[in-house]
Amino acid sequence: MSEKKNTPLDVESIRGDFPILKTLSASGAPLIYLDNAASTQHPNVVIESISDCYRNYYANVHRGIHTLSEAATSAYEQSRHAVAAFLNAAADREIVFTAGTTAAINTVARSWGEANIKSGDTILLTIAEHHANIVPWQQLATRTGCRIEFLPVADDGTIADEVVLDALAKHRPKLFTFVAISNMLGTEFPVARWVRMAHDAESLVLVDAAQAVPHQPIDVRQWDADFVVFSGHKICGPSGIGVLYGRESLLEAMPPFLGGGGMIQRVTVSGFEPAGLPEKFEAGTPPITEAIGLAAAIRYVESIGLECIRAHEQELVGRAYDGLAAIDGVRIFGPLPKDRAGILSFVIDGVHAHDVSQWLDTRGIAVRAGHHCTMPLHKRFGVAATSRASFYLYNTVSEVDAFVAAIAETKAKFSSTGRRRTRQPIKPL
Repeated sequence: MSEKKNTPLDVESIRGDFPILKTLSASGAPLIYLDNAASTQHPNVVIESISDCYRNYYANVHRGIHTLSEAATSAYEQSRHAVAAFLNAAADREIVFTAGTTAAINTVARSWGEANIKSGDTILLTIAEHHANIVPWQQLATRTGCRIEFLPVADDGTIADEVVLDALAKHRPKLFTFVAISNMLGTEFPVARWVRMAHDAESLVLVDAAQAVPHQPIDVRQWDADFVVFSGHKICGPSGIGVLYGRESLLEAMPPFLGGGGMIQRVTVSGFEPAGLPEKFEAGTPPITEAIGLAAAIRYVESIGLECIRAHEQELVGRAYDGLAAIDGVRIFGPLPKDRAGILSFVIDGVHAHDVSQWLDTRGIAVRAGHHCTMPLHKRFGVAATSRASFYLYNTVSEVDAFVAAIAETKAKFSSTGRRRTRQPIKPL
């Protein structure tokens, strides 16, 4: 696949790092993987780092004094240091490994939330949140009697600063939690600016950076957010690992959420003394190989350059947006390409999103179909499901062109047959 001269990446070389891209799809067509907002694929260096640990030095960490345990502990803590440096955190102690973004948000809701939120308090969200950043707060509201308020989005998928300021002034939330990039709309929200607004209103801030961390440089000190969360599997790393960044003073004051081994300093029959940071939030055997794989993934994307990755995705999403916008009967959700990340959700008039996805799969093109764990956001736009194409560093201009051509073919096929299938209610994806 020949790339345009102005592409900022050597995409052909990058594609060679990802063995799965050499496989054929179930239909026998070359794989065009456009489901990166759900999970990215893995380069050889990540696969090999995990294999190397399992083959040569795997053991449980922290409490063993034998050679394998010390080697595994060193690699695990070096991975924490790599994440801290990647985010520009002030200290490794501010990095807590979790099972993913969802687990990280739940940790804050259970620990900070139950210690600080009471009946009548308000937590402010946007309607663009992933269910992982809605349900834990709804559960907290059930336990404490606090209120959940949602910021609306405009028809173009954006939220004006004035809307945020008005909500902060009206509700005086204890916590403002929002997504840096919408996983449905692709909207890039102004994190640092909103954090300043929230802090001026004496609100803490949690940022869901799951869709931002893989695609652009992140500096948590520049953002000044109190908590930032993301998942490894969206940045070429393994599933089963996520990161909770927390301001050290906040983490120190928070009680541990999960109890068990690893998170204690001392246990007696009458009680326990928790360990210090970050161990007090990492009960049980931690995700050892997953952390090592995440560190390898971070080193990989850093070697390519996150600014270059972002510029490449902007080119791809702009080309895809223009291509789909030219097809009658295709509705695109979210802002113009200049204000969006590499995510494009759309519907074709008269064609269910699942039919779109299944038809594209016969062409070797993998996209997402459903509500993308954003049911309130889909309801706001009057649809039950959308199709979503999402791009990453290994996608090519020619893949985008093939995708656009396949959408035009899909529209023509279903229009000519008059076929419109009735689906069962969409299940969570």
